[in-house]
Amino acid sequence: MKKSISLSLYKGLPQPIYVLFFATVINGIGIFVYPFLALYLTQRLHYSAWEAGRFMTFASVLYIPGSFIGSKLADSFGRKPVMVVFQLLMDFCFILCGFLEGSAIVPYLVLLGLFFDGAVDPAREALKTDVTNQENRQVSFSLIYLGHNLGYACGPVIAGYLFYKAPQWIFWGNALAGIFSIILVLAKVKESNPTHEQLEESKKSNSTEKAEDGGLLKALLTRPTLLLFAFFVTFYSFAYSQTLFALPLWTTELFQTNGATIYGLMMTVNALVVVFFTPLFVSALRSNHPLLNTAIAGLLYALGFSLLALAKVPTAFYLLAVVFTFGEIISATNEQFHVANNTPMSHRARFSAILPIIMGTGHAIAPMVAGTIIEKYSMGWVWITAGASALFGALGITSLYLYDCRKKKKKALC
Repeated sequence: MKKSISLSLYKGLPQPIYVLFFATVINGIGIFVYPFLALYLTQRLHYSAWEAGRFMTFASVLYIPGSFIGSKLADSFGRKPVMVVFQLLMDFCFILCGFLEGSAIVPYLVLLGLFFDGAVDPAREALKTDVTNQENRQVSFSLIYLGHNLGYACGPVIAGYLFYKAPQWIFWGNALAGIFSIILVLAKVKESNPTHEQLEESKKSNSTEKAEDGGLLKALLTRPTLLLFAFFVTFYSFAYSQTLFALPLWTTELFQTNGATIYGLMMTVNALVVVFFTPLFVSALRSNHPLLNTAIAGLLYALGFSLLALAKVPTAFYLLAVVFTFGEIISATNEQFHVANNTPMSHRARFSAILPIIMGTGHAIAPMVAGTIIEKYSMGWVWITAGASALFGALGITSLYLYDCRKKKKKALC
């Protein structure tokens, strides 16, 4: 039964989605740098937890101007040119990091690389929205998400072993995977930016994706509940960000030199759960309102992250990784789907820049907040804070779901 669901769910999708899937698998295998960045800063460059948190917060902030620049260029000149140019610039920064590994200049090259990465993401998000419609979009997005995790099932384990033995290959491996993935997109996916005629035709419809005149701010004000949704999701991003910042520090504190390996294995558990359970969750929950599903995800986050404060043995960490990964699956397959369905096609790349920035504010401040909590209190309080943050976000999204039900008076959704 599980096998038939998995096979049938992803049949008949647009051809570019399959190309993006394979490109995402390749890219996912090579995501070495960011998951181990906090550990690299503290273990290799001897930053304190607070200094590493401040650095990662600044890195997240630097992502913002890159995202705005890339999104404007992608809506104006096309998705592919922006993706190719800025992806290669990011990869070049990581190649230099490999040659200069261990020097004080590496963090600055990482910052520059993340700036370029910020320019790539809105174009990539707009492209995958362009080539889908509301009927196949959730399944298409879930396939790409699945591809990311198929690659990510291998990446952290490889990086965990490379971290102490050949740290320069963390940077080189990330760069090579990025180069291969963008070459595939360049060769196999056509430009998808909507034409002027398509934009004008959409304005005559009642679609939630119809084009809007004017700039980004004017278009955003036509979607107030989408802005509220992004605000509440940022409490999820605060909680989940701790898997990148506090979790490797927590495992290292508890398990010493085995901490990096245990953290890598947790990320592998995370990826494998995504691979095996994403089709099942999408099939089981696709009839639900995406806001309801997103609220359920928040409750799973709250449970999984808060209990990490009590975890003391590797088995407990792996089990809790399963719990918060269930939340991740439901969140990832519904958040982007809801946003894409309510984004004007004239502003797709720009919405794909500004909304993730709002939704990722928690991600940006999480390392600094967590670093402060660790310095003043203890690591355990980080997980209590993360759980409370996720719970607050879930309550806010539940209120949006109930409001939408009342507004549309569609009792079938409630």
